[in-house]
Amino acid sequence: MAGATACAALAAVPARAEGRPETAGPEQPVLAKVSLTVNGQRRELELDTRTSLLDAAREHLHLTGSKKGCDHGQCGACTMIVDGRRINSCLTLAVMHQGSEITTIEGLGQPDALHPMQAAFIKHDGYQCGYCTPGQICSGVAVLAEIKAGIPSHVTVDLNAPMQVTDAEIRERMSGNICRCGAYSNIVEAMTEVAGRPA
Repeated sequence: MAGATACAALAAVPARAEGRPETAGPEQPVLAKVSLTVNGQRRELELDTRTSLLDAAREHLHLTGSKKGCDHGQCGACTMIVDGRRINSCLTLAVMHQGSEITTIEGLGQPDALHPMQAAFIKHDGYQCGYCTPGQICSGVAVLAEIKAGIPSHVTVDLNAPMQVTDAEIRERMSGNICRCGAYSNIVEAMTEVAGRPA
């Protein structure tokens, strides 16, 4: 019990005696100005430095296509394309992307001018309930760009050969995007079509 007594004694020491500033309530947020190019448009924000990129898009820019699924980077519903690479926007702070080019699902296409990946998802019924779809589509676009750039994955067989869009490559690279409806085969078909192979 000596340990418990010592902890109680430490807790009783006033903050001023330890040289810590006394606080009267919750800490005030630290704000920072952040400049982002989102879907081709320059946006200036003043944000709490703890604001995730996902919350900046959803709560401050009202771009609600990217979803907050797990908020732990495990489901991929929040996937955005930042400076040409896909990221889980729930795991990164907005202030870390000062000056970055960010593409959300809203920036890929509109109902009257769909991105080819969006059109393929509709054609192959790759969206079903639709909750994960924005992240799936953003990830799908970035995955095909990765393959085209020759970036290998864990299932790439020959690192010296030209990179191929195969079902195995698509499935491996898209494994961070979870579809609760189980539309995985349809998503592979949609991506395969966009890549230029027969679905």
